[in-house]
This record gives sequence, C-alpha cells and structure tokens, in this order.
Amino acid sequence: MPYELKVDGMKEISEALDKLADGATKAASAALYEGAGIMADEIRKGADSIRTEPFQYTMNGKRLPSPEEKEIVMKASAGIAKFNKNGTEIDTSVGFRNAGYAELAGKQVPIPLIVNSINSGTSFMPKQPFVRQAAAKAAPKAMKAMIEKIETALDVHLKEINKI
Repeated sequence: MPYELKVDGMKEISEALDKLADGATKAASAALYEGAGIMADEIRKGADSIRTEPFQYTMNGKRLPSPEEKEIVMKASAGIAKFNKNGTEIDTSVGFRNAGYAELAGKQVPIPLIVNSINSGTSFMPKQPFVRQAAAKAAPKAMKAMIEKIETALDVHLKEINKI
C-alpha cells in the first residue's frame, strides 16, 4: 500500500534558502572588500619602511631607492581591483597595478615599475620586499575581519529562517 506524505511550508523554506544564498554572496563580497582594505592599509604602512639614500649612479654596485622614488610609491598608494565574480567565487587583488605614471628625473615612469624594482630588487638595487611582508603581516587580521563580517551577515539571515 503506497503512503502519501503531505508537507506544508516548503515554499517558505525554499524562499528562505534562496535569500540565504543571496545573502551569502553579498556577505562574501562585503567581507572580501573589508579584508582587501586591511591588506591595502598594511601595504601603505609597509611602503613607509622603504630605506632610501640620495640618488647616485652606480657603476658596479647597488644603490638604495631615492627619496623621490619612495615618495612616488607613498603617494600612489595600493589600490583594490574590481571584483571578479565567477559563479560562486569572488576574488580581487590589492596592489599598484593600475597606479599610473609619475615624473621621475624629468621622465614619465610607470609606478608599478618603481614598486617592483624596490620590492623585488634589480641588478643595481637590493630588494626590499615591503609588499610581501605587509601581506604576510595583514593576512591574519584580514581573515579575522572577513570571518566576523560573514558570520554577522549570515546570522541575520539565519534568524529569519528560524522564524519559519
């Protein structure tokens, strides 16, 4: 003998779950923005630690960045790229990629070139990995802030579901 199961409220549960999924995407975006902001702030602080010396040409040695180069990096400041949303994934990057150009010694020079030269070093400049160090320092803070933001946002949606 076949049994029949009748359930009331499935429409409400389905709508609540749809709202929760939408809320999760929004929470993830807000959390990512929060974390990226923390990362960008830490990179700005890291740029302040760049060691400098007055500019001089070197023949076979190395030189530190000039105060003018450091000033360009400080003024450019790290930015947050537009979010990439790919289905259930959301990502972004923080850095100087689209920082533009600056005038250095009478020439227009790409700011990312200056940053990479300082950060990674060149044949004539020792590396000062301020971006990597700042990212490593900021990662735990950013993760904590992101988790708190997501938990807070999803708690609101879960309370709505519990009302059903």
